[in-house]
Amino acid sequence: MEQHEKWMRHAMTLAAKAEALGEVPVGAVLVRGDEVLAEGYNRSICDHDPSAHAEMQCLRQAGPKLANYRMLDTTLYVTLEPCPMCAGALVHARIGTVVFGAYDPKTGAAGSVMNLLDHPALNHQPEVVGGVLSEPCAEQLSAFFRRRRAEKKALKQAQRAASEDTSSSA
Repeated sequence: MEQHEKWMRHAMTLAAKAEALGEVPVGAVLVRGDEVLAEGYNRSICDHDPSAHAEMQCLRQAGPKLANYRMLDTTLYVTLEPCPMCAGALVHARIGTVVFGAYDPKTGAAGSVMNLLDHPALNHQPEVVGGVLSEPCAEQLSAFFRRRRAEKKALKQAQRAASEDTSSSA
């Protein structure tokens, strides 16, 4: 478990990079043993790419490095439970173990909403470990969305005030 927490903290630092770009703060790191094979964080907004999730960034980076699309005997650490798109890609990549932090009750595909990672009809089922550092991972996400809601509210209030100033001076 100590190893899982070490790598999850690393993934959280990557999530902070996503947040600095205005992205939803999700980070991922792919390791084999103690070697980092790839890192990623959400870039969907920046890249105008709905598939640019942290997990997908890792897979795209790891494939050329490994010279293989199959990433056997690897462990992916991600701060948020994978969505269906990412879960499907993780199965196709033959990731050995998926370790995630926060559960995602809206789109989680590792047990919360559905469980693609353990679906018996699929040809590969990675080991799944959920809830590693779940509270700090969830708080990282919650703080981001709280801040974003506050920013939107402040913008609306500023627009309303500007509108009132314009109409009262007319």
